Amino acid sequence: MIEIRNVSKCFGETQAVSRVSLTLREVNVFGMLGTNGAGKSTLLRMMAGILRPDEGEILIDGESVWDNPEVKRKFFYIPDDPYFFTGSTPEKMAEIFAVYYPEFDRRRFRKFLLRFQLDGERKIQTFSKGMKKQLSILLGLCANVPYLFCDETFDGLDPVMRQGMKGIFARQMDEKGLTPVIASHNLRELEDICDHIGLLHQGGVLLSRELQQMKTDLHKIQCVLPEEADAGLREEMDILNMTRRGKLLTLTVRGEESRILERLASMQPAYLESLPLSLEEIFIAETEVTGYDVKNILF
Repeated sequence: MIEIRNVSKCFGETQAVSRVSLTLREVNVFGMLGTNGAGKSTLLRMMAGILRPDEGEILIDGESVWDNPEVKRKFFYIPDDPYFFTGSTPEKMAEIFAVYYPEFDRRRFRKFLLRFQLDGERKIQTFSKGMKKQLSILLGLCANVPYLFCDETFDGLDPVMRQGMKGIFARQMDEKGLTPVIASHNLRELEDICDHIGLLHQGGVLLSRELQQMKTDLHKIQCVLPEEADAGLREEMDILNMTRRGKLLTLTVRGEESRILERLASMQPAYLESLPLSLEEIFIAETEVTGYDVKNILF
């Protein structure tokens, strides 16, 4: 488990991270969302022990990350712009990482190189951005660590490669108990892979929820009711959003779906249907309640 306790970090007059507290559970994919400058990369670097928090602490399995080599063997950090030694090849980088990570699987790494058509003896400096990103992910997966910290992991990958990498993540979680933490500015990139999402904005946590809980608690309902019913519905139900287009009323409601539908059905609507909510719609509804327009933050 990863515990982030009241962590803050400043760079001169700039407050990059402000009193962030999060708990990341094992074998869950945690998606860390936010625009550029929201504090995602700074928080990841503190989690990786590269930066020291000005305030607060970060614990992995109950031990502080900062200046703790043994704890650092439990995770692999993949930055947005991966660094490789000048003149190195994929095989050489695997050899280097195998020294630091005793469980590094060289055999599996070579299989991955063949699968993704990456030449193990070719100099990495000749690779494209997407190939370098693929390589960094494969090195991280083959390190066989419990935690993988990824900054904009899928940026630069084509759609087919992106789905392939997500599939490998899923198998690694199932077989090895991997816990990935993925920072991204794009909600749609993480919708089909994350179990828990935290939204960072201006250095703080705007929202942190389990996706399944969010999907269970919120419902999108369309119905045809007279306009005079609107005021009564707002009083009776926990309505996050209500939109009327002519006779068609669209509601985003928090609560038990069966009770919501039962109450609306008792009003004898000409039409009534419950529709699936996308993750984007859930985030818009949740953050609008707190006074933020998430559409201007993530989309």
